[in-house]
Amino acid sequence: MKNKPKRLGAIRRIVAGERVGSQEELLQKLREQGFELTQATLSRDLKQLKVAKTATADGEYAYVLPAGTSFAGIANAHVPGSAPVRDGVVWVKFSGNIAVIKTRPGYASGIALDIDMHNLPSVLGTVAGDDTVILVIKEGYSHKWVYQQLGNIVPGIEEEEFVVRN
Repeated sequence: MKNKPKRLGAIRRIVAGERVGSQEELLQKLREQGFELTQATLSRDLKQLKVAKTATADGEYAYVLPAGTSFAGIANAHVPGSAPVRDGVVWVKFSGNIAVIKTRPGYASGIALDIDMHNLPSVLGTVAGDDTVILVIKEGYSHKWVYQQLGNIVPGIEEEEFVVRN
């Protein structure tokens, strides 16, 4: 029980920094770091951390941390603007002060987290599902301004068509 906080931190680091598709694979990675635990213990840890398994763009499955997880002090955590997030956006459309960001399945939470971590002055907040992010825009900001800010996070956005070119 004494190493539980360290073990939970290691699980967070591994899941945030690597693509892990099974408990067996995660268990092996933990053992390589010196943690001795059973599959049952790992299963309880994953439940406690609210780690979920989600589909990736290539049809495989991988573990992900819940949206809103703080990465402070976690080595190898997701870095805003990293390639998986860049490649996950399909299109962006606006309606009033709402932006809808369509993503590949399983990418919405990571993209919403990426946007949240950038603390854009024009964004009140995000809500993510599996393949859609809703972005609430503060009054007084134009769609063009928001689009330019999103372009800093998701390169490839073309303002004229509101489509990401991969």
